[in-house]
Amino acid sequence: MYPKQKVDMTAFGQAVKEARENKGWSREKLAEILDLAPRYIMYIEKRGQHMSLQKLYEIATLFNISIDHFFFPDKDDSKTTQRRQLEAMLDGMGENDLSVVFATTQAIMKIREAGE
Repeated sequence: MYPKQKVDMTAFGQAVKEARENKGWSREKLAEILDLAPRYIMYIEKRGQHMSLQKLYEIATLFNISIDHFFFPDKDDSKTTQRRQLEAMLDGMGENDLSVVFATTQAIMKIREAGE
């Protein structure tokens, strides 16, 4: 028999709060988008409230949050939430913006190499 483990959704709730705040959204705005009560959003963010699979999917896709590392914490995941969110931001940029990001990344890499 497979051992039962309770999923701790606290870290996911914190990721939701961070992503919501990064967008400049209030709990009320997110609650309206997801058709939930603002208090329920607070429970997700602060208490790791468990939710339906549908709501988990909606939140994860809305904010590009990778849920793999919440369910498989010991697994090395190359596509973290931060990486997915960065990719989504890059997808929304034009060529001029991408040139700035590229040049900035190159400068960071040069500084890192010089420090080693």
